[in-house]
Amino acid sequence: MAKLENYLGTHRRRSGLSQQEVAFLLGAQSGAKVCRYERFWEHPRLPTLLAYEKLFSAPVRELFAGASEKTNAIPLKRVRVLIKRLEALEPCALTAQKLAYLRRLVTAPEPRLKYV
Repeated sequence: MAKLENYLGTHRRRSGLSQQEVAFLLGAQSGAKVCRYERFWEHPRLPTLLAYEKLFSAPVRELFAGASEKTNAIPLKRVRVLIKRLEALEPCALTAQKLAYLRRLVTAPEPRLKYV
């Protein structure tokens, strides 16, 4: 099942709060800002992301599930490329440490998120 870019509106409606009320809690001037975030017309900055996380008691990767899913593939491709580059180098302790770390990233299971 395809995930929405974000679930901000879902969490906001579940909380019973209006866009204007969420804007107030986030320190934004108007509900229009919250609307732009919910429709993914604008990307919130880190402080706002952290405030949303606290406000809705949900991790950012759950609030922005679709966006998170899309961006996860990019770094993993790059991790695999870096592994190949490092494997081509002369072995040493630091390279072995890097390879062990990167291989764990590639083989680690994705965290299970529950969407309601």
